[in-house]
Amino acid sequence: MDAERWAELPIVDQMANIGAEVGRALAALRRHDHERLQGALLRGLDLFDLTANIWARRKSPRTREILRARSLFVEAVTTGKDDPQLERYFMQFAAVARLHVGPGGGGKRFVKE
Repeated sequence: MDAERWAELPIVDQMANIGAEVGRALAALRRHDHERLQGALLRGLDLFDLTANIWARRKSPRTREILRARSLFVEAVTTGKDDPQLERYFMQFAAVARLHVGPGGGGKRFVKE
């Protein structure tokens, strides 16, 4: 993962990409697909940690929100409790990120769909 490139992305794009991994993990949890769950969990945690570190260095109040979302993600995965609110939270970032890119792409994206 290119940390410098990730740090250049707007918070909306960072959170949208984290949300993609959260969604993959929760979908794998519902399917009882432990292998895919493990992969999405690790990728999601990596992105959460990278993002939190970036915003903490900037002394941003966003850090607290990022860490809270990380905590809810870990709780959902470790307890096996599906959390539709968590997915809705991240869908908002995905929707805003899509508005900035528009149909057909062309914007700066870190994770390819």
